[in-house]
Amino acid sequence: MRKVEEILKDLPENIRRPISEAFVAFRDDIILKEIGEVKQEINRVWKAIDELASIQKRTEQILQRLVEEHEKLKEEVRKLTEAQMRMEQQVQKLAEAQTKTEQQVQKLTEAQMRMEQQVQKLMEAQTKTEQQVQKLTEAQARTEQQLQKLAEDHEKLREEVRRLAEAQTKTEQRVQKLAEELEKLREEVRKLVEAQIETERRLQKLIKEHDKTRENLAGLSHTVGHLLEDRAIKSLPKILKKYGIEVVGELSRDYIRVGTEYVEVNIYGKAIKDGKEYILVGEVKTRVSTKAIDEFIEKCDIISKDAIKVFVSYIFPPHIKEYAKEKQIILIPSYQLEL
Repeated sequence: MRKVEEILKDLPENIRRPISEAFVAFRDDIILKEIGEVKQEINRVWKAIDELASIQKRTEQILQRLVEEHEKLKEEVRKLTEAQMRMEQQVQKLAEAQTKTEQQVQKLTEAQMRMEQQVQKLMEAQTKTEQQVQKLTEAQARTEQQLQKLAEDHEKLREEVRRLAEAQTKTEQRVQKLAEELEKLREEVRKLVEAQIETERRLQKLIKEHDKTRENLAGLSHTVGHLLEDRAIKSLPKILKKYGIEVVGELSRDYIRVGTEYVEVNIYGKAIKDGKEYILVGEVKTRVSTKAIDEFIEKCDIISKDAIKVFVSYIFPPHIKEYAKEKQIILIPSYQLEL
């Protein structure tokens, strides 16, 4: 009886109480049976209970070691969120295994309760108890395997953390180098901006100088044009006689009033051709184009539809000669004019 009490004292409360009650009921019933047979059955039962208690102690020791190891790793786990997630998954698996263990112990308790109700089936209940203990042992083995795997995963995690720290250091070095290169690029951009500002300043200066040059050229062009016009006004009366045209009076450079507007004419006068008097309109240009001829024709039509048209220039390309002939325009090259 004392041995039974010592064994029960080491068991957890949730196991000790139902076994104790079952033992009291069992003790009352076995008085009616033979002492030898009862002792044999009792020894087998308590042997299983003793093994169960031993397994429970080992489980508690393993759990105690796990708690101590967990405390040591607590600070590292706090810094590594990702590792904590993996650790929690493993601990969850451990909790599930512990739940399975508690479920198996619960089944053992239920078996003990059935032993109280049906002592005659003690052998069958004991067999079931042994099967449950076997399952508990297997579960414990799985728990130890999971703990081993947890330790291996933790070591791998520490290695990954080390690699991550090295990668972080390299990243910081690359960022520092990139920052230096960016600073150099900013300096180059600043120089480019200054160069662009200087270029724009010089370009504006060049544009102003170009405008002045254009103004000078325009003045020179007007001067040359007026000289050519003066020569044409002086020389055309004599030259046009070759074309059967007799200039009446003097030719002039003037503005001719047409309606409410005035039209600038390089050469203007009157001439007789085939016994009939016409308005003579002349245009003087240093360069000739079909567009210039078309504009001259429009000017002549505004002044008089039947005007004699004369165009004076330094040179007339072949296609201009053909076009002028088609439009009945007399072309006078500058070399025919008097100096």
